[in-house]
Amino acid sequence: MTAGPASDFVELAWAGRTVRIEHAWIGGAAPAAPLLVFLHEGLGSLAMWKDFPQRLCAAAGCRGLVYSRPGYGRSTPRDPDERWGVDFMHRQAHGLLPALLAALGVDAAAAPVWLFGHSDGGSIALLFAARFAPLTAGVVVLAPHIRVEDLSIASIERARQAYVQGDLRRGLARYHDDPDSAFWGWNRIWLDPAFRHWSIEAEIGAIRCPLLAVQGLDDEYGTLEQIRGIARRVPQARLLELPACGHSPQRDQPETLIAAAAAFIAGTQADAG
Repeated sequence: MTAGPASDFVELAWAGRTVRIEHAWIGGAAPAAPLLVFLHEGLGSLAMWKDFPQRLCAAAGCRGLVYSRPGYGRSTPRDPDERWGVDFMHRQAHGLLPALLAALGVDAAAAPVWLFGHSDGGSIALLFAARFAPLTAGVVVLAPHIRVEDLSIASIERARQAYVQGDLRRGLARYHDDPDSAFWGWNRIWLDPAFRHWSIEAEIGAIRCPLLAVQGLDDEYGTLEQIRGIARRVPQARLLELPACGHSPQRDQPETLIAAAAAFIAGTQADAG
């Protein structure tokens, strides 16, 4: 099975306009189970997760919420002249995600949520956990960014070439109603000279919840210093470094990742109980 969950839409106010957010629920029949919120990568979407959220939620005994950020998937596209600022991930973590949870009736103050983020989505998860500690039960991040590295920029420059001259645009069109919205929003800000100084290293020191940080040894978008930097600032963080794995552990090492993440979530729940 590779298909993801069927999606629905909710409208909310964002960046001075009303946007619709594509989202899907997993395991709705178990309302007392922990809620695991999935945050996709910089070129990702709800559909690009495929069946991974269902498999992880089943293994971990969780409900799931998967969504596409504005500009991605079937959510409202980015306006053609809209350029994201250096704080675009902060705005997603501090503004969009809390608004989405509220619009969907998720009371994270009563039942803190788990976050499962990949790449840019991992950075957004870290920023949410740092700002909203009482709302966060725990975090699992895959290939997160806490600062900009030369390796990241070189790979993102190659992605631009693949989009303009290769088959990347055609591939992304399978997962985004407007692939230009998804690609150029992400690519332009990451390659903006002002973004080279972006860092969340100081902010993540405020994270108090359990945290598992995962990265492939062959990640083409970041070195192991990304997750090792997390461990230096978040003492309770656990690291998982995966051999024969690139930037997307959920695609390269899904069984290993599911086992590790499910055990981490279960162990944390047991400790809390």
